[in-house]
Amino acid sequence: MSDILERSPPPFNQRVRYGRDPQHFADLRFPSGRGPFPFLFVIHGGFWQSAYDLSHIGHLCAALTRKGIITCNLDYRRIGDHGGGWPGTFQDVSLATDHILGLFSSDSRVDLTRTAVLGHSAGGHLALWLASRHRISKASPLHSAQKYSLGSAVSLAGVCDLRTAWKQRLGNGIVAKFMGGTPDQHPDRYDAGSPIELLPTGTRQVLVHGTADNVVPVSQSENFVKRAEQIGEPATLDKLDGVGHFELIDPESDAWSAVVGAVLSLWA
Repeated sequence: MSDILERSPPPFNQRVRYGRDPQHFADLRFPSGRGPFPFLFVIHGGFWQSAYDLSHIGHLCAALTRKGIITCNLDYRRIGDHGGGWPGTFQDVSLATDHILGLFSSDSRVDLTRTAVLGHSAGGHLALWLASRHRISKASPLHSAQKYSLGSAVSLAGVCDLRTAWKQRLGNGIVAKFMGGTPDQHPDRYDAGSPIELLPTGTRQVLVHGTADNVVPVSQSENFVKRAEQIGEPATLDKLDGVGHFELIDPESDAWSAVVGAVLSLWA
């Protein structure tokens, strides 16, 4: 079990705002040198609840920045915040990616041909969703004009299938609270908000999941990749034997080399 939630994160270089709400900000870390460097959005987990913010994933961001990657650690409205949950949480991460890439589009340090998103747990859900939001029906409140597309996503112990997550009662049934109801009550919401429903996306998806994860079961990632393979989507899964949930975001854990490998593979 990692103690990553208890440790203070390393400092960041710049905080930017992308909207009016208190949670509409991101912390950026830049490698030393002129670049241009890959640009990676990072989305923290916490079962979409306001009790968990972006600080605990700052260790991952700092470690990846030392590998030559600009990391952009996003915060967003969550359950417990005004406007969090459906549809605000989804709208926030969409707004953030377009707005922030627009801010840095002329920055010589940023390589806009190498952009991606990584997320852990509930953030893994949002990362996979961001890479597939172009598939959403125009009738959905989650649909928006997309200025910048993210060509790949990394999901670390992500929630890939909201319908199954609701059946599994993950997070003590938090999915229904996040989505404003059950799959039977709001099938359209689950169609638009669940990554597995939006396949195929035409993007690259790399999933990493520990077999000993007792927070989000590895079956979430297994079933996503199985569905993707059935329709010819290039998704891959690295299953880590005996690894739990939080080791994946801890640079001091034995699982860390697999996480770094997954991220670097996006631009190999």
